[in-house]
Amino acid sequence: MGSRRRRLVSGFKGHSSSFLIPMELKKGKLVRFYSDGKKHKKPVWGATEPPALKPSNLLPLGKNRIGEPFRISGSKVFPEDHEPWRKRILDPGSEIVLKWNRVFIVSCLVALFVDPLYFYLPSVIENTGSSCVRTDLTLRIVVTFLRTIADLFYLLHLIIKFRTAYVAPSSRVFGRGELVMDPKKIARRYIRSDFFIDFIATLPLPQMVIWFIIPATRSPQTDHKNNALALIVLLQYVPRLYLIFPLSSQIIKATGVVTKTAWAGAAYNLLLYMLASHVLGASWYLLSVDRYTTCLKSFCKKEQNPENCFGYLDCSSLNTELRKIWANSTNVFSSCDPSNKDINFKFGIFENAVKKHVVSSVFIPKYLYCLWWGLQQLSSYGQNLETSMFIGETSFAIVIAILGLVLFSHLIGNMQTYLQSITIRLEEWRLKRRDTEEWMRHRQLPEDLRSRVRRFVQYKWLATRGVDEETILRALPADLSRDIQRHLCLDLVRRVPFFSQMDDQLLDAICERLVSSLSTQGTYIVREGDPVTEMLFIIRGRLDSCTTNGGRTGFFNSIILRPGDFCGEELLSWALLPKSTINLPSSTRTVKALSEVEAFALRAEDLKFVANQFRRLHSKKLQHTFRFYSHHWRTWAACFIQAAWRRYKKRISMKDIGLRESIPLDETVASEREHEDYSASSKTAQAKLNLGATILASRFAANTRRGALKIKDDMPKLPKPEEPDFSTEADDD
Repeated sequence: MGSRRRRLVSGFKGHSSSFLIPMELKKGKLVRFYSDGKKHKKPVWGATEPPALKPSNLLPLGKNRIGEPFRISGSKVFPEDHEPWRKRILDPGSEIVLKWNRVFIVSCLVALFVDPLYFYLPSVIENTGSSCVRTDLTLRIVVTFLRTIADLFYLLHLIIKFRTAYVAPSSRVFGRGELVMDPKKIARRYIRSDFFIDFIATLPLPQMVIWFIIPATRSPQTDHKNNALALIVLLQYVPRLYLIFPLSSQIIKATGVVTKTAWAGAAYNLLLYMLASHVLGASWYLLSVDRYTTCLKSFCKKEQNPENCFGYLDCSSLNTELRKIWANSTNVFSSCDPSNKDINFKFGIFENAVKKHVVSSVFIPKYLYCLWWGLQQLSSYGQNLETSMFIGETSFAIVIAILGLVLFSHLIGNMQTYLQSITIRLEEWRLKRRDTEEWMRHRQLPEDLRSRVRRFVQYKWLATRGVDEETILRALPADLSRDIQRHLCLDLVRRVPFFSQMDDQLLDAICERLVSSLSTQGTYIVREGDPVTEMLFIIRGRLDSCTTNGGRTGFFNSIILRPGDFCGEELLSWALLPKSTINLPSSTRTVKALSEVEAFALRAEDLKFVANQFRRLHSKKLQHTFRFYSHHWRTWAACFIQAAWRRYKKRISMKDIGLRESIPLDETVASEREHEDYSASSKTAQAKLNLGATILASRFAANTRRGALKIKDDMPKLPKPEEPDFSTEADDD
């Protein structure tokens, strides 16, 4: 019967272990069964599983070895919430999306600076009195590379927006709202809203135009105009410029500002202004080349063979003999020289570009001059422009004036806002200081009080820079405010040996109630006999703590308090009393600041609250610790030891006096006895009378001397400090 029961139990164990593996691998969650009392030890199935069910012997799902039972593979098991990164939906307010938005806005600014560089591709080649127009191949390669890199950022941004959740409009009644995480809904909403603009901004249209379309359509009869290229660039420039504004709005919604510092904000607005100058200068250069080629073509039409003239304006025929013969015989180039005042063609605002050979310069000088021209015209609203009657030129000048007025006003306004935000604290402090000066003058305060007020205001500004720490901490959540206070004050509070014995919960309560305190040199923190309202923990600075024991003549005790020390321990004794009165304890010391002092203060009501909580954790060790580090107790102990030493010295002196007085008394008694043996009986009465008078005189002199010494040494004693209440229901440690 016993062997059969053992076989049944062993069979049940083997049967139960066969059910553990499927349960543990279900949905990727590990479910382990533990025996009673061994929950943190090795699981049951790990010790009893057969070799066929070990994870090393498992095959992928749906496959099994011949002759072996079907098993589930352990290598294909994932957690329930695990998703590949390709299918992950991003929170629009998450840190990764915020970082990407900042990176993308920088790439957008770079792309906006790259696109106008296409306007510098056409250039004029001057060769011995003749000119031709060509495309700068090196610049074309560099600009194409930079533009392609920028297009990749736009493409990546388009993909990310397909995987970024959005807040359902119907859930914005309260709080942030509910995020829609369905990829289909996200894609449907994105396609209906911003997809078309993002798609247009992502297309590599300028690369296709300059590398495929223009080379395929160019012929000697084709006009040397770049209107198609300019139109394509401007067609994409508008949506790319538009993308910056909603992107900035998203960053502002997530963080409150686009830039974290005022200087960065001012630089950002100045960069946008420089971008407008960059675009304006590039457009002016392209229109200058176009205006110069228009002049050449207008005179080519007056030639006998205008088609050949148009072909000779292209630099592909620069080294041919026919072009050299034509260049030596034609007057086309001299008729389009702006330095020649006899020409009939009016270049207008583009005259300097041709006259100063800007259109024929290398890229760097050409770009800097055009950038300067654009910056100058925006800043002056185009007031120094002298236009011709050409409609395109006057229209361009009108655009310059309007853009200059709008952008310059916008720049000045934003720069003023950002720069004022840097000095706003200083301006507020100046206003408060001026109000304080007017108030002191109105109240006719003496000069010494005015200097003390000025010194305190100056020191407070240097210590806090106008920031109200208490207001900031009150605006934060309680948990975050507690952690900040713990970080600032915990090490300082632990320097107090009495508080170092507390647990973390009570230390947090103390740190949470500490407030900042500033004192200038010469300030009296508390005077002897005044009520103690707070306990100070010194961060930096030095204080002088002295006492006269209530004005006792000849008594003075002084110590220097340094960073890490504390004062106002009388308040702790008062707070530890089980039934403390409303009246605050009187200070036993006068505390004065020897330099500028920065400290944390624990007010009376806060200390009372902490003391009530602390009464649960009393011990004799804390009582001795409080006595040892209390300056009041140290002073009392020193006075007590001094008084005991004086009593000891007085006893020694009195013993010596008594010894000296007892020696002549014994000699007198002995001599009288001898005199009684040998003297006559008639003289006995007189001798006894003299002996009694001598004894009384000696005792009177001794008593008089003792009274004088007692009056001299009987000085008022220093009262013992009030004992804190360390009673508790539990046994003392």
